[in-house]
Amino acid sequence: MTAKKIEGYLPNDQPPFLRMVILGFQHVLTMFPATVLVAIIVGFDIGTVLTVSGVATITALILSKLISGKFIPLYYGSSFSYIAATLAITGGSMEPELRSIAQVGIVATGVINIIVGFIIRFGGGRKTIDRFLPPVITGSVAAVIGIALAKAALDMASAHWGVALITLAATILFSVYLQGKGFFGLIPVLLGAVFGYAVAAAFGLVDTSIIGEAAWLITPQFTLPAFGSDRAWEAIAGIAIIAIATIPESTAHLYQISLYVDNLAENMGKEKYGLRDLIGLNLILDGLGDMINGMFGGVAGTNYGENNSLMVITRNYSGPTLITAGVLAILLGFVGKLAALVNTVPVAVTGGLAIYLFGIIGMQGVALMQAEKVNLYDPRKLAIGAVIVVVGIGGNIGFPDGMLPIPILQGAFPNGLPAIATSAVLGIFLNLIFLIFKAPEEAALEMTELEE
Repeated sequence: MTAKKIEGYLPNDQPPFLRMVILGFQHVLTMFPATVLVAIIVGFDIGTVLTVSGVATITALILSKLISGKFIPLYYGSSFSYIAATLAITGGSMEPELRSIAQVGIVATGVINIIVGFIIRFGGGRKTIDRFLPPVITGSVAAVIGIALAKAALDMASAHWGVALITLAATILFSVYLQGKGFFGLIPVLLGAVFGYAVAAAFGLVDTSIIGEAAWLITPQFTLPAFGSDRAWEAIAGIAIIAIATIPESTAHLYQISLYVDNLAENMGKEKYGLRDLIGLNLILDGLGDMINGMFGGVAGTNYGENNSLMVITRNYSGPTLITAGVLAILLGFVGKLAALVNTVPVAVTGGLAIYLFGIIGMQGVALMQAEKVNLYDPRKLAIGAVIVVVGIGGNIGFPDGMLPIPILQGAFPNGLPAIATSAVLGIFLNLIFLIFKAPEEAALEMTELEE
């Protein structure tokens, strides 16, 4: 087979050093806005989150190559899906004690991902996961996560509605009209933040004095998880259960990138990589990334669709390039003035961004159910979705800190049950009931299939 002259880098390819550094920095710019924004919202140290995301990414890439012989080209950054659950523990405070409690739940999230990854890799495959976590559950939970954050976004925006709405409008315009316009089309959130920051400065809302006071070099605030805390189980129940929303997200990202990698390989006259066959390993590496985050003070993460889009546009799927990006992220975590600069971003600007970003999370849940053709005329699926939506959204918005006060469980959960996690568990429980006790028409259909 004769290779065609098409410029691009497959996962195991390594570009020349200078080009690799530039391409790696582009990855950092792409993941930076979302990764840092999550840290700001939930009250985690920015430098630590950046550093640990780099460590998690490098670890996952190296292990994927050692285990499969192929780099799985994904960047692991902060996940928006865990914001509500993490906020229920930290309240957005920068208190290290609260952060350490949340870290227990993040470690548990990693354990769940690893277990599911092993089940898929060595067990029944993806069909097993789809059976116990069907799209009606994962899609509904994802939708609830985004919508349940609505009040938090509006609370931040209320600090200055004018700045927040201008930031929101600018970010939407950049997202729509810069799409497909090269590098700038990949950073609409960053551009929106910069625009909103400039507007806030014009209103006198920006205090840059802390930048001058900050040191150039700092040590990130690494903290250990508080496994012995009396709120540890609360953190596990509230945060770890959100993994059911990120597992299908991670899988979708792998399938997407696998398609484009194989297309490039075919066009270059090279052997296809077949990365989609590594779905189990990918989830194991996701889980390992969360365990690293949880152990050292990072937020719960996921592999980034933004960076996938960047790779598709540039046709650069190089694993070594992503390792370089991880190294750059680690270095940025030690730059004190960068953390100080980010801390000057007014709450109203963050609120404007949050309205858009949180809404997108909710809409992605709807999109997932549409893509999987979930039949909401089926009374079983309708029941599952209805319970998840009402308990998750109503509980998160209607009760203090999104905690459901259930007297019978106060001994184990004195502060109440996290609404979103409870909604997910109820959805899983209902699904199990429907799997065990078949509806009459379904039982009749299965009997007909057996007779045939």
